[in-house]
Amino acid sequence: MEEQLKSLYIKRTQKDYSLSLKLQIVKEVESGESTISHCRQKYGIQSHATVLNWLRKYGNFDWDYQRPHTMQKTPEQR
Repeated sequence: MEEQLKSLYIKRTQKDYSLSLKLQIVKEVESGESTISHCRQKYGIQSHATVLNWLRKYGNFDWDYQRPHTMQKTPEQR
């Protein structure tokens, strides 16, 4: 039984990723080609925060201040 569980879950140790892979993932996420979750699964990255850190470091968007933009109400709506 334990052997079956071990085959389903592989615990990864700390891994160094190449700069080219990091930049590829940043490009895919920022272009809308993939989501962070999809890239994590595709490239076997364990943590969401890892990809988010790469986006902050190498990306073109401001990933620290992601909040929904609300449109102001028009005078008719007030």
